[in-house]
Amino acid sequence: MPQPALPEPLLSLLADLAEDPPTSSTVLRARLVPRLRAAIDDALAAEDARLCAERNGLACAGRICALMDAVVRTAFEAVTRHLYPLENPSRAERLAIVATGGYGRGTLAPGSDVDLLFLLPYKQTAWGESIVEAMLYVLWDLKLKVGHATRSVDECIREARADMTIRTALLETRLILGEEPLYEELTRRFDAEVIDGTAADFVEAKLKERDRRTGRTGASRYLVEPNVKDGKGGLRDLNTLFWIGKYVYRVRDPKELVAAGLFSAEEFRLFARCEEFLWRVRCHMHFVTGRAEERLTFDLQPKIAARIDYSNRVGLSQVERFMKAYFLRAKDVGDLTAIVCAALEARHAKPKPMLDRVIGSFRRAKAQRLQSGDFVIENERLTVKDASVFTRDPVNLVALYWHADRNDVAIHPDASRHATRALKLIGAEVRKDPRANKLFLEILTSKNAPESVLRRMNEAGVLGRFVPDFGRIVAMMQFNMYHHYTVDEHLIRSIGRLADLESGRLDADHPLSHKIIHTVQHRRALYVALFLHDVAKGREEDHSVAGARIARKLGPRLGLTPAEVETVAWLVEHHLLMSTVAQSRDLSDPRTIQDFAGVVQTMERLKLLLLLTVCDIGAVGPGVWTGWKGELLRTLYYETEMVLGGGASEMERPQRIRMAQERLRAELPDWSEEAFDAYAARHYPSYWLKVDLRYRIKHAEFIRAAQARGETVTVSYETDAFRGVTEFTVLSPDHPRLLAILTGACAAAGGNIVDAAIFTTADGMALDTIFVSRAFEHDEDELRRAERVARSIERALKGEVKISDLVDGRRQSRERVRVFDVVPEVIIDNSLSSRQTVLEVTGLDRPGLLYDLTTALGKLNLNIASAHIATFGEKAVDVFYVTDLTGGKVVQAARQSAIRKAVMEVLARDRAGKAKEPALARA
Repeated sequence: MPQPALPEPLLSLLADLAEDPPTSSTVLRARLVPRLRAAIDDALAAEDARLCAERNGLACAGRICALMDAVVRTAFEAVTRHLYPLENPSRAERLAIVATGGYGRGTLAPGSDVDLLFLLPYKQTAWGESIVEAMLYVLWDLKLKVGHATRSVDECIREARADMTIRTALLETRLILGEEPLYEELTRRFDAEVIDGTAADFVEAKLKERDRRTGRTGASRYLVEPNVKDGKGGLRDLNTLFWIGKYVYRVRDPKELVAAGLFSAEEFRLFARCEEFLWRVRCHMHFVTGRAEERLTFDLQPKIAARIDYSNRVGLSQVERFMKAYFLRAKDVGDLTAIVCAALEARHAKPKPMLDRVIGSFRRAKAQRLQSGDFVIENERLTVKDASVFTRDPVNLVALYWHADRNDVAIHPDASRHATRALKLIGAEVRKDPRANKLFLEILTSKNAPESVLRRMNEAGVLGRFVPDFGRIVAMMQFNMYHHYTVDEHLIRSIGRLADLESGRLDADHPLSHKIIHTVQHRRALYVALFLHDVAKGREEDHSVAGARIARKLGPRLGLTPAEVETVAWLVEHHLLMSTVAQSRDLSDPRTIQDFAGVVQTMERLKLLLLLTVCDIGAVGPGVWTGWKGELLRTLYYETEMVLGGGASEMERPQRIRMAQERLRAELPDWSEEAFDAYAARHYPSYWLKVDLRYRIKHAEFIRAAQARGETVTVSYETDAFRGVTEFTVLSPDHPRLLAILTGACAAAGGNIVDAAIFTTADGMALDTIFVSRAFEHDEDELRRAERVARSIERALKGEVKISDLVDGRRQSRERVRVFDVVPEVIIDNSLSSRQTVLEVTGLDRPGLLYDLTTALGKLNLNIASAHIATFGEKAVDVFYVTDLTGGKVVQAARQSAIRKAVMEVLARDRAGKAKEPALARA
């Protein structure tokens, strides 16, 4: 096999070695390695620039592979000429150096492993062993990641039969140098003794391996920080397709898959476009990071987007446009996977699939009888009767998915393939067709599995064509740390959450939602509103307002009644309201509840909005829903329910206070009348109106125990697994900077504060409860952490430690690259509370932010009545209910201006470097 000429720097290196031959392995490496490393670095720098200029990732990967070939050949030439030369090698002293795996395929990223097989005729010899050892030392000294094996042909065959990973590596081999007959013997025997007759086993193993791999890296191809190599829709999926095609169809080059009938010419062009794009992204990632980075993280995304030369567009930033292109390519890889699976089944090279889920015998019998009309059941999956089904009646493009849902069967890949090819048939006439819209509405509101059916429609492209507004957000990501999925995937997952709620599968996590979901009157409106709530993302106009307008246009088309259309529009326009109020307002303030009830107006809307909010938050991503958020939403629901039902009003305050005191007295039978009266007199009226009975009991026992011990500073704690928080109750002499000390102590100990209830007693003591998000699953672990946080708080309150130093140390230990930018905002509002000024602060989250804010407010001589802490990825929204030193609202314009200036100075520290720190310690 003719070898390409070595690059001039390597030829010059070999010539210099020949003129002055090295006398030992040490001398050889000392002279060889630095110049080889310099040649590699120069070549990679040139490839980096060429990739940016030419924009061809596959070509770049091929040239890097050729560079590694040249390095291996140079090392071999140097070792065999100067250390272990052979004049007349025996039959045993033959060696072939073979590239395997991705390297064997002829593509390498800058940081990829170099996988080598040192192929021997039948057993290791001293000469062969020396050659391999010397070469490996050279390659290791070059800091290359070398995967290697030294085997005879017999050993390769034996290992390949026993191990599917080795078999896959040997499936893609390429001779770099050495004995060509030896390599040809390996390929011939591998084909005859390993591949022949084992196609079905190989296919099954590779598909199972793919499922395990994507399970580890993320089962969805729409994760916003995808793994380009191993994630679903990534390069490894394309590799798997080619491995399967090569194994089953016995082809050597991907282009041969067209002649083999696996792909059409158009589909192979799609395969090639996907491969080039993914390789381009991967090579850019390796060049930018200087290592084998495979996860397209938030900090990398803007850099790669700029290198690939995307630009900002209206509604979408540069990075969002790039990521949309990435997810569309990942979707294309999924389409190709379905095509390959269908072809393999036709050849009986893939086991028949199981149903998506177990169904009853009645449903299965019903499915098997579907043999008339345009669709049939084959191998327990729905397919078309013939290729003209969709041209004959384009409404069948929707009916296909309706039948799949009604019969609880998967859709055959062939049917999906035909549907994708017929997408242009979905025009204005089909979108207006009453039959099509009726079928779609029944799919969307189905009690079977609407999420999986909608996802199939989306991946085939049918959903975006039938609902063009949905098509605009397909593969769209939002560049933030809050949303884990693309917008379309989030909407589809939210429908799945609602279906799970309705079926009772989530009753333990959402007891209130489970209780009310079957009492709503506008079930169809709820499903449509959830499907549309984020459909207007990526537009200049507020997406809630634009989404409501879309709902009013689409609702009548789907066949909703006028009342349902208005309900959908209202829900879409206000879909963020309940979450915002619950997480960032004082729910014990009557004004909060009255204002919220004034917007909601009816119990039906309240129920619908709660259900939509629960499903929306739950579909954002793993870990976003917490029991604490559920508690806040339930509290807001029950308080609003009372107002809408004509419950307690402000006029009843004295009676409500008296009742609260009487209920507490009944729970403390061992207290004397004198002791209880003295205790009750310590609390202001706001305490009795705001605090639940269970907390009033805990507080009374806590304060009495502290008095008995003679303590003026003490902290208690307990965990709450259902709400996902740990509560810290603090008793201390009150002073203006108390909350700043508490938040700083929590920050220093790694506590992530989500809420704070703050009360002052008539005798000058502060009784504060801090709610910190749970860090550990098991109570024993969480209690140990709580002990550390409590001790940190006590030491800080007693002046044993300097809080600012502890917080600064926490900041330095968590420093990382700053990626995101959140425009800071300070809103001062006196209309949201009847007694306090509401200060809403929005900015970039970081450790110590809450400490810095409360410190600034303390210096301004503001009393903080309550604090409500919400984090949305990198965005912090902290709300403080404050008064001046006289207990009144802050109304003077100059005073408000000073507050705004001081808070903005705190937030401005984070924008200079466009910072982002994970929300691990919100305090």
